[in-house]
Amino acid sequence: MQTDVLDAPPRVIPPLVSALRADLLAAPYTIAATEDLYGPLAVAALRRENPVPARRVLRGRTDPLAVLLSVLTLGAAVPRPLIDAALPSLGAEGALELGILVPASADGEGGADADAADGESLLRAAIDLSPYSAQDDAGEIDWWIASDLSELATGRPLRGEHVLGVGGASLTLARITPRDAVGSVLDLGCGGGIQALHAARHARRVVATDLSERALAVAAFNVALNAEEGAAPIELRHGSLLEPVAGETFDLVVSNPPFVITPRDTALAHDRTAGAEGSWTYRDGGRAGDTLLAELLGALPSHLAPGGRAVMLGNWEVPDGEATDAHPRAWLDPALEDGVDAWVILRETEDPAQYAETWGRDGGVTDRDPRWQDMQEAWLDDFAARGVEGLGFGYLLLRRPECGTAPRPGILRSEEATGTGSGTLSSHLTASLAMIDVLAGIDDDALAASRPVRAADVVERRHLTPGAWDPTLIELVQGAGLARAVRADQLLAATVGALDGTLTLGQTVSAVCALTDTDPDQARETLFPQIRELVTTGMLSL
Repeated sequence: MQTDVLDAPPRVIPPLVSALRADLLAAPYTIAATEDLYGPLAVAALRRENPVPARRVLRGRTDPLAVLLSVLTLGAAVPRPLIDAALPSLGAEGALELGILVPASADGEGGADADAADGESLLRAAIDLSPYSAQDDAGEIDWWIASDLSELATGRPLRGEHVLGVGGASLTLARITPRDAVGSVLDLGCGGGIQALHAARHARRVVATDLSERALAVAAFNVALNAEEGAAPIELRHGSLLEPVAGETFDLVVSNPPFVITPRDTALAHDRTAGAEGSWTYRDGGRAGDTLLAELLGALPSHLAPGGRAVMLGNWEVPDGEATDAHPRAWLDPALEDGVDAWVILRETEDPAQYAETWGRDGGVTDRDPRWQDMQEAWLDDFAARGVEGLGFGYLLLRRPECGTAPRPGILRSEEATGTGSGTLSSHLTASLAMIDVLAGIDDDALAASRPVRAADVVERRHLTPGAWDPTLIELVQGAGLARAVRADQLLAATVGALDGTLTLGQTVSAVCALTDTDPDQARETLFPQIRELVTTGMLSL
């Protein structure tokens, strides 16, 4: 079995990193090739963290791709000659020197997959090295991302200093981050560096920070392995939250901060929920409740340059009897006073028991583990002490207006949006965030003189009782973006249906009022706030 101590992080030795890159390309060690080899059954099982079908596919295979998948992602111990054949440029010796492989112990490391002949040395992975693919405005991406070995490979709960691979949160943050060209980007709490790597493709300078020195070492390896011609340099800095960038401003800040709420009111509670090393540093910011996010949002606006944006994921507590967005609203008051616009998007909520179960299992602890009962009790005690009835998860977006715009207080937008439509979510969110600023500078007379156009993805949905003429419910439904459904009356539906850019908004409202015998002044008072909302959400464009 694998020891209960993390292996040393990989080392950056440029000639050996180049040799590794060449071998991974030749294998080819890519998402497409991997999925083709595994087949849909094993791929689907791996997404559920079940490695058995994948191991069956690889059993007995000695081709480079199969060997690399076995050792680097599934935790197998592999004979040294197979490593030499799979990595012909780097070789087993080079892999050992880089620290991506280590000798397997003689006590059965690798289990059933360690089928080397008598006397033949076995090697196992010291890290997970997985292929990664994506696409952005600069084109296709095929990278390899190092991280610490997952529970799937080790069969053990995660260590406190664990460096995560590319998971659901990382992919979500990458999808909602704007990819237009910018001067400077800050990746706050960079982990293995996946957001910084993305940012380097559309920025001139990238700074990535983390409290974990181990995470920074892994990020340095990923940066070296995936270096691209023309990409911005990535500067790695050690420290907590914004301390490493004191006094600096950025055009874009991205962050998946360690927002998981972990009990810590007493030493007993901490012991009952701690990872194997005393805390889960990779996800727990060391603060009580959700105060880390409050601290971060309070300090972040001063680090946004004019026109600068911040895109974050976050968790927050919902106290009994309070609105689901009460905490982020309170945290963002200083940003609004500083003239920064903010947008809170609640994507999902969990009750305290669900939350404790989710993050217990995330750390590799299940209900079969002796610690499970005490761990769950500690979480529930902690939430009960603060009267927490729910936990929200969502996106937190900030934007400082450009230089030259008239100073004004910031505008806060908050909504619950659980759907996802077609198209690029980052473009949708970026446009909506910018439109908050645009609409702040347009009075109703200017809005009436504009020519809004209904977005092509917006359709009208009517609900009728069978046989009835009049609908009981009219909805304007967005196909892209966050797939919103907006309740509408006949007046709003008719107005939106006529907005094709031919007439101004004022002319369109007058025409609809004439057809429906509605008072134009009353219609304008009702319709214009609704039109502003539809413009903000991209269902109408100016």
